[in-house]
Amino acid sequence: MSDPINGADSEAGTAPEADAPPVPALDADDQPVLTLFGLSGRAVPALYLVGWIGSVMGAALLVVSLMGAGNPGARWMLLFGLVVAAIGLFAAVGSQAVERGRRPSLLYRGPSPVLTFLVAVVLTLLALVTVLAPLSALGVDPGSPVGTLVSVSLTALVYAAVVRLLVVGPGAFTWADLGLGSSRSGGVRDLAAGVALGIPVLVVTIGLQIVLAALIAPVPAILPAAGGPGGLLLDVVAAVLIAPIGDELFFRGFVTTAWARTLGMHPAIVRGAAFFAFAHILTLLATEFGNGAATALSQFIALLPVGVALGWVFLSRRSLYAAIGLHAVVNLGLVVLANAAKA
Repeated sequence: MSDPINGADSEAGTAPEADAPPVPALDADDQPVLTLFGLSGRAVPALYLVGWIGSVMGAALLVVSLMGAGNPGARWMLLFGLVVAAIGLFAAVGSQAVERGRRPSLLYRGPSPVLTFLVAVVLTLLALVTVLAPLSALGVDPGSPVGTLVSVSLTALVYAAVVRLLVVGPGAFTWADLGLGSSRSGGVRDLAAGVALGIPVLVVTIGLQIVLAALIAPVPAILPAAGGPGGLLLDVVAAVLIAPIGDELFFRGFVTTAWARTLGMHPAIVRGAAFFAFAHILTLLATEFGNGAATALSQFIALLPVGVALGWVFLSRRSLYAAIGLHAVVNLGLVVLANAAKA
């Protein structure tokens, strides 16, 4: 007879069984339940460990380099910190992709959009440091239209490379899943639809910026003032032809699609819009915290309707071309108005 308390057999002369090893907790796909800091049960624990160590060490080096700003050695520490952080984040994304790939019940088995965005940020900073520093030494002002064009182009290239290497390459999405599956004629129609929708979105955005300037703080221009027809042309190329492609490929094609798979259409649009707006206030600089916070809040609020419209047109038409068209019209209007105000 079994003892309900200690599990031993109550019959005389029968020794209790040895304690069995603990059985690991399993999820719905019969995979071990993983903890944030644990290596047990991971398919590639070494990659996960490298991800943690590299990310933490890289962040620490970046903080130290910023504290020593102005010191010649701080620049090299900044560069080294970006390299270490990039390695760590790449490893973390790779580990996450492997773990999610083992769980067929997941609706989306690619890397986290937030973690992938961090990879893109670090790689963009690394590209800007390595490219703009030599250009600055040659006399090119990073804030000039030429410097802006280089910065926007590098950012778009990094977004495209990250999506290709970390999302499409491992098979989490195909290019068609990202909204690039339309035929040439279908793509032209979607682009035209986005351009048409972009006009009322631009009007709403301008009106909202006027209100925000009166209530909170002026919304900063999306690009520095060009100061001449040649500079304006470069700004238009950067803001209308290059930036929308990189932004829409990442924030709508990848991020919004990933969240739509797991959350549904409307939550994905709202979350994607907030994420898009937050990403665009990270580059704001201010000498005082109060002014900087007010400016960031104004820009965040001003970008929310644009982000919602971009997410809606993308998911409703399942076309990245429509989102690119809308984005291009809004950017064009804001660049022209900003330069007209400076004239």
